[in-house]
Amino acid sequence: MRIGILLLAAGSGSRFGGDIPKQYVEVAGQAIILHTLASLAAESRIAVVQPVLAAGDEHFAALVEDKHYPFELLPAVSGGAERSLSMQRGLDALPQDVELVAVHDAARPLPSRALLADVLDVAERYGAAVPGVAVVDTIKRIDANGKVLQTLQRNTLRAVQTPQVARRVWFEQALQQETGSLHKHTDDASLLEAAGFDVYMSRGDSRNRKITTIEDLNWLESELQDDGGVTR
Repeated sequence: MRIGILLLAAGSGSRFGGDIPKQYVEVAGQAIILHTLASLAAESRIAVVQPVLAAGDEHFAALVEDKHYPFELLPAVSGGAERSLSMQRGLDALPQDVELVAVHDAARPLPSRALLADVLDVAERYGAAVPGVAVVDTIKRIDANGKVLQTLQRNTLRAVQTPQVARRVWFEQALQQETGSLHKHTDDASLLEAAGFDVYMSRGDSRNRKITTIEDLNWLESELQDDGGVTR
């Protein structure tokens, strides 16, 4: 299967604040999104990467102008107000021979080689996969007033990450089938699940952390310093 990545960077980053979108903040000498691309380059099966950016984004093209990657970095397309719309526009722009699609957050700069290999392996075998890590805290379900309704069994729970991977035709069918309720889906896997497709869990990694707050940024800087500024 020919594999393509949808690299989603169209969000507003409102929780992060600052003058520029979080994926362009410089850490250890380069923008976060460049660390992300370097991490993706470690998986040789990735043939193409399709960036999906906010309308009017003027940062990305300048950053990658002189960069070279083992995959084909396609011209960026503009995303939408909702993740599903960004995904739809990215899918439409992918070459027709891409059969397996991985949707990855640009602000997750440290997906390891092992994580990428495992999620692609599981998706190739079953049709769809997401990386997840075990939940260590006790999780309780509450009502609107904060009353505890249920304590969930954490051995059956996983905190999911990206890239979330599926057969291209599955994503396309799920988007079409769920057209009227796309706003309800908080990730790509939930869209597939609602459309009736089975999604399997692969191994996640605590270092595959989404940079959302200043605390996350400080963590990333520390991680990259420990690695000598090189992603793994």
